[in-house]
Amino acid sequence: MMHPPSYDDVDQAATRIAPYIHRTAVFTSRTVDERTGARVFSKGEHLQRVGAFKARGALNAILQLGSDAIARGIATHSSGNHGQAVAFAASVVGAPAVIVMPDHAPSVKVDAVRQYGARIVVCPQAERESVLAELVADHGYAVVHPFDDPNVIAGQGTAAVELIAEVPDLDLVMTPIGGGGLLSGTTIVAAHHGIRTIGAEPRVVDDAARSLRDGTRYPATGAVSVGDGLLTGIGEIAFAVLSAHGVEVITVGEDEIMEATRFIITRTKQLIEPSSGTVYAALFASGRRFSGLRVGVIVSGGNVDLGRLTT
Repeated sequence: MMHPPSYDDVDQAATRIAPYIHRTAVFTSRTVDERTGARVFSKGEHLQRVGAFKARGALNAILQLGSDAIARGIATHSSGNHGQAVAFAASVVGAPAVIVMPDHAPSVKVDAVRQYGARIVVCPQAERESVLAELVADHGYAVVHPFDDPNVIAGQGTAAVELIAEVPDLDLVMTPIGGGGLLSGTTIVAAHHGIRTIGAEPRVVDDAARSLRDGTRYPATGAVSVGDGLLTGIGEIAFAVLSAHGVEVITVGEDEIMEATRFIITRTKQLIEPSSGTVYAALFASGRRFSGLRVGVIVSGGNVDLGRLTT
């Protein structure tokens, strides 16, 4: 296993990527606070470049590639947001990009990847890694993994650096978890400041919750969720980081995710995707557990297939 990034790595990443990203706003909502009993501060990464925090990790990794790797091209697999991020970051350095996407990926994300100039290869969800491996073997592409890469994790952690700089007296930071890049990067930063972290995950793809509960890294369930950005199994680096810090993951149902997503869109006028709504669903499902606490939320993305919100 590659070594997890340190807090210093995240701090350096923040400086490295600053010229290329948005410093996203932190927003609050009286109705969210009333429903949870907490004071909730939401870091709006749905307003980030490419519509998701993923721009941070992809940029941090790609900006450190050598000229030979850039000339050969960059490849990854992604359900959408990381694919957009790699396509965008590749365009920053002038590299060609190839994105392997599952056949269930929302059309809004597929279209966005294509608009950033990347070539898309579509395959079944379970074949993403094998298809990517074949492309790399044939063409020598440099791979930027969606989450199991120290440079990607360090980049994702920069959102928490900004959040804690703006709201320093948090008790807790929550993020969704799929592969775990965002939650592990956030945990590295939060732990540096003595703040705990909790993850949120769709119950139908609960491998991260079970892995951290049992101390064994389980594979992805293979199920499909409305939180389409959270379907991959927990990464090796993330598992190590989150296990070391005793991070809990709360699981929520599909109806809870959609209700929370619609609630946030309706009440705060922030257009978030269901993967982001998973954190609010976890907050709402927890009753008054977090009452009286100051809770930071990393809103992971806003690339919404509007048709899916009405079903």
